[in-house]
Amino acid sequence: MKNNYIPLKVNREFGGIISVYFDFFKQNIKNFTNVFISYNGIFLIGLLITSYLLVSGFIGMIAQESGQSPFAENIGNEQEYFIYLGIGGFLFFVIFLGVAFLNYSLSTSYMIKYVETKDSNVDKKDVWQYAKSQFGNVLLFVLLLIPIYMVYFIIAVILAIIPLLGFFAQYIVQFFLTAWVGVSFFDMLANKKGVTEALGEGWKLVTGSFWKSIGVNFILGLLLGLLLMVALIIPGIIIGVYTFHVVENDVDYTNSIVSTIVYTLGLSIFLIIAVYGQCLSQFINGILYYALHEKTYNENTRAKIEQIGQND
Repeated sequence: MKNNYIPLKVNREFGGIISVYFDFFKQNIKNFTNVFISYNGIFLIGLLITSYLLVSGFIGMIAQESGQSPFAENIGNEQEYFIYLGIGGFLFFVIFLGVAFLNYSLSTSYMIKYVETKDSNVDKKDVWQYAKSQFGNVLLFVLLLIPIYMVYFIIAVILAIIPLLGFFAQYIVQFFLTAWVGVSFFDMLANKKGVTEALGEGWKLVTGSFWKSIGVNFILGLLLGLLLMVALIIPGIIIGVYTFHVVENDVDYTNSIVSTIVYTLGLSIFLIIAVYGQCLSQFINGILYYALHEKTYNENTRAKIEQIGQND
């Protein structure tokens, strides 16, 4: 066992989960980033193409509405902008599902292999093989999320009608759903269960520690969001300064290759960081899963007691 290994199968309270998340994050961020880049190449290229289509469509529509486009009165050209937006939006939806399919698997498999090997230098090939072996269940799970989130959307709309109380209730439901989905997914991969069985187990674990599950996802989700915002500061400043330059100098952004490149790269960076943040958010529920599972079943504690008895 490596000396720097962080035991995750421990019944931790709220503060302990927060603390161990950042310990795990600091120890594994470099190695997991290598895994992320290695197996997300096609999606990163897809996000770049999607960004180009969306940016081209939006710039064209803005120019059309403001009358700055040389084809401002050309209806066919306006339809072309709509086509760009339509294709870009469709590709984004497909890539989003693909990213959810892959990265939920990678981040969960990484943590499972970390616990199995008790080593922070997890082999990316082992992570990929483990994730690949579960792709059937993962695909079914991701597809099942569509009706689940549709129901959540309906509930959120209803709660939005209720002043103040509905606002808080909406966020409670949101973070409960995040915890339930994340913990259930982790249970499915860790124990190689079916989708419905894992969702049932996840429901049992999360409802058994309702406020802890919600609190952990709220606090760590907030802190992770702030961290990702910091990562976006530099590209945000560059885009902001360039936009100011465009406005002040009346640059013809509709025909400027530089404008298209700057905004395409800016949107791509934003989407890639959002995808990466999705992986890091699943680490939250991985640590939560191990804490709740140990609290419920005491498997690791009993194993240690049995081991002490054998040594005696």
